[in-house]
Amino acid sequence: MKAYTYPSAATDNHDKPSLSTRPDRPSLRPRVMGGVLGAFTLALAGCSSVTPDDYQGRSPAFEPESFFNGALTAHGVVKDFSGKAIRHFSADITGCWDEGVGTLDEDFVFDDGETQKRIWTLTPDGDQTYVGTAGDVVGEGLARWQGNAMFLNYTLRIELEDGPIDVKIDDRMYRVSENVVINESKMRKLGFGVGEILLTIIRHPERPADCPS
Repeated sequence: MKAYTYPSAATDNHDKPSLSTRPDRPSLRPRVMGGVLGAFTLALAGCSSVTPDDYQGRSPAFEPESFFNGALTAHGVVKDFSGKAIRHFSADITGCWDEGVGTLDEDFVFDDGETQKRIWTLTPDGDQTYVGTAGDVVGEGLARWQGNAMFLNYTLRIELEDGPIDVKIDDRMYRVSENVVINESKMRKLGFGVGEILLTIIRHPERPADCPS
């Protein structure tokens, strides 16, 4: 077996073996290499993408038809690419379901007085999966839930003075109690992060909801 040696282990006495070649001293390099490989493995694990399946078995169960049902409110902030909060908003949301298809009617009011309206339609598309559509969403969004988490990915068209731009949205929602969901949204353009939205969604089962009978 080939011995590992360190140049720094040599001594002026050439009759005396180095620390790494003495039979009663194990080589230090395998331990060092093991530590490096272990750290590298942990780094790779940290870089792996997170999916809803990572939250399987966690509670309370998200169950969109249960949480997004009736009257809800939301409160959040919009951050720019540097992480600075540049706007805040509140929203009133009404969730209604008919034969498994959900409609989320959202009315937003921003701190500068701007208002926005978005109506989501969530259509079942397999086990714990929904296809989402809305007026300012390009094509279809895809939502999947598992455990206490739901991820929704879609492309949002934003109207600006110079014309519309399309931004990819990565919504990650976590149900932390029966009536509260924490939502973090990452916004990307051409693969670069351009902003983030953080909000809390609160369900109000005590309030009446205006849903078609």
